[in-house]
Amino acid sequence: MDLDAVIYELEKIFDKKNINYNEPMKNHTSFRVGGPADIFIIPEKTWQVISAIKLFKEHNIPFFIMGNGTNIVVRDGGFKGAVIKLTSLNNISVEGNKIKAQSGAFLSNVSMEALKNSLKGMEFASGIPGTVGGAVTMNAGAYGPEIKDVIESAVLCDYDGNLFCFNRDELELSYRHSIVQSGNYIVLEAVFALEKGDSTAIRSRMEELNRRRADKQPLNYPSAGSTFKRPEGYFAGKLIEDAGLKGYSIGGAKVSEKHAGFIINYNNATAKDIIELIKKVQEIVNEKFGVLLEPEIKIIGEE
Repeated sequence: MDLDAVIYELEKIFDKKNINYNEPMKNHTSFRVGGPADIFIIPEKTWQVISAIKLFKEHNIPFFIMGNGTNIVVRDGGFKGAVIKLTSLNNISVEGNKIKAQSGAFLSNVSMEALKNSLKGMEFASGIPGTVGGAVTMNAGAYGPEIKDVIESAVLCDYDGNLFCFNRDELELSYRHSIVQSGNYIVLEAVFALEKGDSTAIRSRMEELNRRRADKQPLNYPSAGSTFKRPEGYFAGKLIEDAGLKGYSIGGAKVSEKHAGFIINYNNATAKDIIELIKKVQEIVNEKFGVLLEPEIKIIGEE
């Protein structure tokens, strides 16, 4: 890949403050691990996202779209190509019972806007640390409700820079899945349709869910939330606990003693430690119960 030519073109699209080279990905992921990305850009406008992906595609440069980095592990060798972080695309607006949010807006902020406007339905999202784009991509959920229960539509672009507006059904939302993944789309914004509610009841529900989260989850250590998807008919955390793996560690990575469904970076783990622990947990649970756990987190980059 001709990086010099790409850098020249990129610097026409972005302010230099929005482009970094050899950027350590441990600074941008909730696991706090990961080697450097060759190119790291933070768009402030939608057209910049589209221009960048067209440029990378034209020059055959691999690229990865990220939000707040709460659901990824970047390997220790880093990412050979470009990472596009969307968290500066974070506008949120409210009209009637609908909230429109750009893909880089934090879900927690969308939830707070709903509260301010006495709109119910987004309470479940108040403690989810990711962005709107990641939440739509994964059909994020907590304590029952999921994004599919509140989303009305989303604006996506494909890797050629074409724009599409998909309604809820067209997004093909199911457990931790959407057309965004299977169709190689990028989420640019989403519209959520909520219901009028009582702000005191909404706040109370948010506080209750956040208390439950704090009680049950190891929030004081870097992690990427639930490490594994829920296997049909089982709970990942219970299988891992029943396999005797609570507290099991490799290097600085450990299965949380508070919630076995979480792998945590408890002592300067490397990405290699985390990935090896994921594989070990899969292997032991499969041996004991015949269930192959599927990671919920995405692993990218080079060894």
